[in-house]
Amino acid sequence: MTKINLKQQLEAFDQGIILDSEGNENDCYNFYDWFCKDEALKGRATKLFKQVKRWAKFRNTDTEKVYVFFKNNCPVFGSLYDDFRICDLESGDVIWTVTAKSGHTGQAEVWGRLNNFQEAIAVGKNLNEIYKQSF
Repeated sequence: MTKINLKQQLEAFDQGIILDSEGNENDCYNFYDWFCKDEALKGRATKLFKQVKRWAKFRNTDTEKVYVFFKNNCPVFGSLYDDFRICDLESGDVIWTVTAKSGHTGQAEVWGRLNNFQEAIAVGKNLNEIYKQSF
C-alpha cells in the first residue's frame, strides 16, 4: 500500500479533509484502533491533527519523510485516551508516540525511538510543558 506523507495529510487537514496514511478519506478518520464511539472519531481526529501540527514544528520534522496515524487506547486501569504516532515513511516504523493525557498517568507523555520506547522520554502536566523541555 502506498503511504502519503505528513505534509500531504496536514495540507488536506488545512482544507478540512482528514486523510489516513494511505490517502483515504473515510469514517475511521486516521484511527488505526479505537474503543470510543464511532461518532466521536472525527472530533478526536481534528483535535489530534492540531496537536500533530504543533509537534511537527516543535521537533522541526521533515514532514515529507513521515506520516501520522491515531490510536484510541483503553487501559485496564485508567481512562480512555488518544495518541498520535509519527512513523517513518519508508519503513513504517514508529518514531514518536505522543499523548496529551495518558489514561495511565493523567499526564502528557512522549515515547520514542530515542530510547527504544523503554520509558517515556518526556512527561509533563500537558503538552505545553513538554514543549519547554529539550530532548
